[in-house]
Amino acid sequence: MNVLSLIKEDFKNVKKNDPALHSTFELFFNYPGLWALLFHRIAHWVYTKGLRFIPRLISALGMFLTMIDIHPGAVIGRRVFIDHGVGVVIGETAIVGNDVIIYQQVTLGGVRSSKDKRHPTVGDNVVIGAGAKVLGNINIGNGAKIGANSVVIKDVPECATAVGIPARVLLCKEGASRLSHDIMPDINKEIFKYLIKRIEVLEDALPKGKQEVIKQKDHDLEEMYDNFIHSMD
Repeated sequence: MNVLSLIKEDFKNVKKNDPALHSTFELFFNYPGLWALLFHRIAHWVYTKGLRFIPRLISALGMFLTMIDIHPGAVIGRRVFIDHGVGVVIGETAIVGNDVIIYQQVTLGGVRSSKDKRHPTVGDNVVIGAGAKVLGNINIGNGAKIGANSVVIKDVPECATAVGIPARVLLCKEGASRLSHDIMPDINKEIFKYLIKRIEVLEDALPKGKQEVIKQKDHDLEEMYDNFIHSMD
């Protein structure tokens, strides 16, 4: 597709993805993500012609107007929707597939300063939640979801969900909506529940003859905890 066709498709795509849009007139004032893509489409086209300063200038103008920083070298697929958008950063060697949704404060960044591929490759139909940081030359599989504020530094398989810092990968859950951010699992809660139950099992399994030793160790631990708490006063 040529640049104009991509831009037209971007404008139509907002209507598909944002139920808050009530009129076409709003597109020109309330959607910085849309305008950031417009500037990027033009800058990237010029960038592919071998020029460097002019596309960086176009990109800088787009960043000034939208507060979204997309390097002109980044490859952005079709029907990408940057919702709200403020604070989004997409690096030079990043590749973003088709039908991807990106929320505000997302970073597709690098972890080293070499000239080779150092930014993520994001597959089709991926959702990246607000504040997520996807770092390094890693692959995010088709249909994956990145939870809000997650820090992803390893590959995420197709259809999987990544949440946490650093992100833990959970397998695909059938029947979940593409935008079902409200049913993201609380991994830390589940780990603590497991540890508490594990402790209960171990306590029940201890022989009665060692109860005095356990009480003494428990008392020592309580003293250590109290000393630690009081040291922060």
